Amino acid sequence: MARLVIIYWGLFLFSFPTLGQSKYWIIFKDKTTSSLPAISAKTIQNRAIHGLETLQETDLPINPDYLRQVTQISKIENCSRWLNAATARLTGSQKTQIEKLSFVEKIVAIDGHFYVASNEPIKKTMLAPVMTQVQAEVFKDKGLTGKGVTIGVIDAGFFEAPQNDFLRPLFSRLAILGKRDYVNPAHFSRFFTEAESYSDFHGTEVLTAISGLNPLENTQEGLATESQFYLARTDHGTREWRGEEDNWIAAMEWMDSLGVRVINTSLGYAKGFTNPTENYEPSQMNGHTSLISKAAQIAVEKKGILLIVSAGNEGEDTSWQLISTPADAEGVIAVGATNQKLWNKIGYSSIGPEFLSYLKPNVSCFSLYGTSLAAPVITGFAACLMQANPKLTNKELKNIIEKSAHLYPYGNNFIGYGVPLASRALALATSAELQEYNREIKTTENIISVKVGESGELVSVFHKKNKWHVLDQEALKAKNGVLTIRRKANETFTTIDTKKEVIEVVWEK
Repeated sequence: MARLVIIYWGLFLFSFPTLGQSKYWIIFKDKTTSSLPAISAKTIQNRAIHGLETLQETDLPINPDYLRQVTQISKIENCSRWLNAATARLTGSQKTQIEKLSFVEKIVAIDGHFYVASNEPIKKTMLAPVMTQVQAEVFKDKGLTGKGVTIGVIDAGFFEAPQNDFLRPLFSRLAILGKRDYVNPAHFSRFFTEAESYSDFHGTEVLTAISGLNPLENTQEGLATESQFYLARTDHGTREWRGEEDNWIAAMEWMDSLGVRVINTSLGYAKGFTNPTENYEPSQMNGHTSLISKAAQIAVEKKGILLIVSAGNEGEDTSWQLISTPADAEGVIAVGATNQKLWNKIGYSSIGPEFLSYLKPNVSCFSLYGTSLAAPVITGFAACLMQANPKLTNKELKNIIEKSAHLYPYGNNFIGYGVPLASRALALATSAELQEYNREIKTTENIISVKVGESGELVSVFHKKNKWHVLDQEALKAKNGVLTIRRKANETFTTIDTKKEVIEVVWEK
């Protein structure tokens, strides 16, 4: 498996693939009134389950006359029905010509850099700790393996996936239903056999974290061991640039057309534009600035897709720290990373912006090597719930996963609602009664002693300036089973996490 390390690539002195050209979204003013394209029976069935319109405006094709006129000026690379837009590489004069077309609403630059994984060989990662953390044995005892669930994975490459010991069962049962290479279509026949960069292992590791099973060693590294998959490669490891954002949207629309209900992606955008004035700012991680977030929200709201995204690994980058996009989209499940023993935020895991009106990340789980391997765990978790109750909508599933997490309802912008637990999630998914694991204490004092359990036990504590936003986290040791908390400046809430119970202290003055 791979050691995943976020790195930043320096700006290239030239652009790919043509000197003098930059990549742009061309957004059109209106939609065609021609007949709807064919959508699969599976897609129609999924939309009916979610109570969504069977045929939607976002299914309408782009006006072919618009595309024809643009093609006379420049070659089109990708099209998005959802966004009513196309992408192309344009010179300055081509951009000016297209801007003058009466049916073009605007042109948006998408050149820049896109980062997700390291460009160095990576070592095997043991995921057994996270399997224990999320209570994988509960799903296993109930025979829940994601059977009957189709999962989409959008990533950087799936090199040697068929040879991976943990993925051999997946290929033996012909569980890869389809694949597309949006980065280099000519590479399609060598999708699994030829690497263009070390990052081509990244999707293989993600797939292993979702579905990995090695019968010979009797080891399991993923929860969805009997799911089926569609795979899409949208990122080139040696060309980490935001210009591949349209590949991601194209992959989403392809998977929707096939009726895929749950999609995992460990890719994210933040900064690094060729033109520094076009970089994303932290304030733009607001769920509605980037086109990739808009597409993610369409997937959730209009297509009934459960979209699970890694939160990002910028927690220790003082110039950024925040989640990347599309993890900022309100409807997606953004997954952060925790430590193994204390379920608080591991250093690198990105935090949620304080200006959002909703909580990010949504949940978290242990991953030593990046949130890229935390999101797949939650994807497998979701697949098991979907098998347990196929009638659940994407929004119901998101709600269950959040409510099953160990800090619920006292979430924060470090780890969301915490670690989802299979026993609680399964009870919620099957309408069983769920025991309460939380309590609230109000105090007008500045010091409080709380009974938490065993003497000498280390307990995670989140000091917060309001209900969601963390001032800092720390580990405190209980003495004689009692934890003493001293209120900090500007602190109004404190969350005490014993794993067995979550205690919320409300400082009332």
